[in-house]
Amino acid sequence: MPLVSFYAAARAASGCSSMECQPSTLGELITNLSDLNSNLRDLLPTCSFLLNSVACDEFDVKLESTDRIDVLPQFSGG
Repeated sequence: MPLVSFYAAARAASGCSSMECQPSTLGELITNLSDLNSNLRDLLPTCSFLLNSVACDEFDVKLESTDRIDVLPQFSGG
């Protein structure tokens, strides 16, 4: 299963440092996380996502069982 890791404010909002998931795409993962946790729902629109250590903003990308997704909140303003 893909592994999702949360950092900084995303870790605080999720209440955990990582979790396994079963979505088929990055977009589905984001939707599932938002549905599971209202704190994440508010934070995820401003986050960056790394797929296997590479920035990814293609939400229709298919996730594989060995993928690692890092959820990175904004680190500083403007």
